[in-house]
Amino acid sequence: MPAARRPSPCRIALAVALLSAASAVGQQVAVEEFRLDNGMEFLLVPRTDQPNVVSAGWVAKVGSVNERPGITGISHFFEHMMFKGTDTIGTREPQRDADYRRRQQELRDEINALVWTGQYERFLRGEIADPWDPANDTQELRLLRGKLDGLIKAQQGRGDDGVEAATIVKDEFDQVYTKAGGSGMNAFTSHDLTCYFITVPSNKLELWAWMESDRLHDSVFREFYSERDVVHEERRLRTDSTPTGRFEEQFDSMFWASCGYSWPVIGWPSDLNSYTFEQALDYWNVFYRPGNLVGVVVGDFDPAQAKAFIRRYFSRLDPGTRKPPPVVTLEVEQLAEQRMNASGDFPPAVEIRYHTVPAGHVDSYPLDMLAEILNERTGRLYTGLVEGRAIAAGAGASSDTRKYAGLFAFEAQARGDATPEQLEAAWYEELARLQAEEVPERELRKVKNRVAAGNYRRLENNMSLLVQLAFAEATLDWREINDGPRKYEAVTAADIRRVANTYFKPTNRSVAIFRRQEEQ
Repeated sequence: MPAARRPSPCRIALAVALLSAASAVGQQVAVEEFRLDNGMEFLLVPRTDQPNVVSAGWVAKVGSVNERPGITGISHFFEHMMFKGTDTIGTREPQRDADYRRRQQELRDEINALVWTGQYERFLRGEIADPWDPANDTQELRLLRGKLDGLIKAQQGRGDDGVEAATIVKDEFDQVYTKAGGSGMNAFTSHDLTCYFITVPSNKLELWAWMESDRLHDSVFREFYSERDVVHEERRLRTDSTPTGRFEEQFDSMFWASCGYSWPVIGWPSDLNSYTFEQALDYWNVFYRPGNLVGVVVGDFDPAQAKAFIRRYFSRLDPGTRKPPPVVTLEVEQLAEQRMNASGDFPPAVEIRYHTVPAGHVDSYPLDMLAEILNERTGRLYTGLVEGRAIAAGAGASSDTRKYAGLFAFEAQARGDATPEQLEAAWYEELARLQAEEVPERELRKVKNRVAAGNYRRLENNMSLLVQLAFAEATLDWREINDGPRKYEAVTAADIRRVANTYFKPTNRSVAIFRRQEEQ
């Protein structure tokens, strides 16, 4: 009797991949929804994968897309403000601290009025290059800035009176959490949401509920004026000081013609200087009320106890009287190709973008899958441009589906003597294949397995799951965590070919060419 044939290593690997994919497609995160009378919703996910710790946070359904010219960057600015504390956390003398803030506001209002009138007029007449640059100040403005700076230093304990005059306890919010065993406290702002999060020991969940409800209930926006310098520095580091930062910002603004994605999340410099405390408070009272907030708790906790803590502390939040206005300005159809030619101290490269669809759109799933077919070392861009033609040092594609619109981008960096034009031509060749031929089933199956396994892995860590839930709830619905994998699995080769022909048209593309300065 012949010996039984042993399965080959590649068949074993394929079986494992298929099993992993099947597990991911069938993955169901058990989320308990819980809503307070004031409208704040909570998503509770008890699990013991990481014993004795809880990742907890909350998401505000507000981002840069909700802003307007004049207050761009204010959502990100609130991310900073929320760590400055309340009348309980962050100050040793609430009343004197409030007096500092009142006097600072009065001075800043005077400064704004002078800049918006006299300095802007001088700028428009060509007398000065920047109305906000202190080097261009009038004597009256210099005196006001000096008084404001003196108040800020006194409040912080850096003035002539020394620490005795200080009312601020620096970074107390972080200190309280750290002493209680908290770690990883952070926040981020995107186009569509703002999220705050931390990991705490399970027995400190009540502390989290008190701390977070306190800053939502009683944030005083301490250091409202001095923190602008911090944001300006962040902008300089992330945008102005990077080789392509300002070009990428310009490319964004060119690509998005009408919708709220056309300005940077961090905001335009003149707006960072301009928005007032009253404007900030008005924005807060619309977008940071319970009905626009969702709490997320993931980890080793007792749901009944967690709900008791949540009721006790978050119920004090005032629901407010105004609902966030809908985002009504949609992106207009692009009718002609757009091009940007940039030169600077960077390698030759190209980026090509196409307008696509928002998150949750039926075509978003094949577009995401198309990007996966192009990416990774076994993807078409690496095998075609990096290894095959040997003209790219690196190449990739991304499908960026946001709440109200989407884009698909191809990017590549030139290798050796190759030019950005060669990279662009190579992309069109790869694209023509996708438009003319359906992706072979074996290639699609391999990519689906990778996507499914990746979706599954992203749910293994408490904090990763928290962030995934926050994004899903803010852009679509948290159930996308469970429903999304099935939608990706259902994508067909015909779907991918269809979207390649629907969206990747010459009139719908914007091209950015990056060249080294010496090439000019």
